[in-house]
Amino acid sequence: MNSTNEAVSVRLLDREYTVGVGPDERDGLMAAARLLDAKMREVRGANRMAAVDRVAVLAALNLAHELQQLRDYSDRRDRELSGTLEALQGKLDSLLDA
Repeated sequence: MNSTNEAVSVRLLDREYTVGVGPDERDGLMAAARLLDAKMREVRGANRMAAVDRVAVLAALNLAHELQQLRDYSDRRDRELSGTLEALQGKLDSLLDA
C-alpha cells in the first residue's frame, strides 16, 4: 500500500476485505464494491452453498461482458459521430468554396 493510500474496508457477500486506495478514489471504490456485491448476490441467488470463488468468477465474467458491450457500443457511436462530423465538414467546405 502506497504511503498516500488509506485502508478502506469493503464487504462482499458478508466478507470484509481491506483495500488500499487514494483519498480521491474512495467513493469510486465504494461504488464498485456495492456493484460487485450486488452482482455476486445475483449470481449466488438462492444457492447459499455456492463457493465464494466460483460466485466471484461468474460475477466478474458478467461484469466484464457488460463492460465489453459498453465499449463496443461506445466505439460504434464514436465511429458514427466521426462520420457525421466529416460529412458536416464536407458540407461546410463546399458552401465556403461556392
